[in-house]
Amino acid sequence: MRRHGSVLLILAAVCIAFSAACAAAPVSTTTTTTTTTVAPDRCSARGPGVDLHDCDLTGVTLTDADLSNADLTNANLDYADLTGADLTNADLTGATLTGARSGGITGTPAALPTGYQLINGYLIGPGANLLTANLTGIDLSNTDLTGANLYFANLTGANLTGADLTGANLAGANLTNANLTGANLTNAYLIYANLSGADLSGADLTGATWLNTLCPNGVLQATQCPPTSAG
Repeated sequence: MRRHGSVLLILAAVCIAFSAACAAAPVSTTTTTTTTTVAPDRCSARGPGVDLHDCDLTGVTLTDADLSNADLTNANLDYADLTGADLTNADLTGATLTGARSGGITGTPAALPTGYQLINGYLIGPGANLLTANLTGIDLSNTDLTGANLYFANLTGANLTGADLTGANLAGANLTNANLTGANLTNAYLIYANLSGADLSGADLTGATWLNTLCPNGVLQATQCPPTSAG
C-alpha cells in the first residue's frame, strides 16, 4: 500500500515537472505574411477621360463630377446622381439611366443611350428621374418617358404631343397649358396634378390614377378628366 502511494507521488511529481517545463518552453510567434498586390479599382476613378465602361455605378453620387471625355459605355448608372456633371464628349452608349437624377448638366455628350436626350441640362428618357425638374415650355413631343418620375415637375406650356408617358409618375406635376394631344398616359399617376388649360384631345388615359386632379376645365376631381381640348 505504501509502495503504491509512492508511485502515485512520483507520477504526480513528473506531471508537475512536465507542466512546468512546457510552461517555460518558448513558443514561436513568428507568422508568415504574404503580400498581395491588388490592382486599383478603375470603377472608383473620377476625372476627365476616365474609363468607366461596364462599371456598376448604381446609386453613385457624381454631383458636379468632371466626366468630360469619359468612357461610360454600358455602365450601370441606375439611380446615380449626375446633377451638375460635365459630360462634354462623354460616351454613354448602352449605359442604363433608370432613376438617374440630373439637372444642370453641362457639355454635349458624344453619345447617349437609345431613347435619351439631353435638354436644358436634364437627361430625358424612359425611367428618368425628373423629380421637381423645371421643364417649362420644353418640347418633348413623341418622347419616350415610360416610367419616368415627374413628381412635382414644372411642365407648364410643355409640348408633350404624342409622348409616351405610360406608367409615368406625374403626381403634383404642373401641366398648365401643356399640349398632351395624342399622348399615351396609360397607368400614369395624375394625383394632385394641375392640368388646367391642358389639351388632352386624343390622349390615352386608360388606367390613369386620379385624385384631387385639376382638370383642363378647371374642375377638381378624383375621376378621369374629359379627354378633350381645353378650348
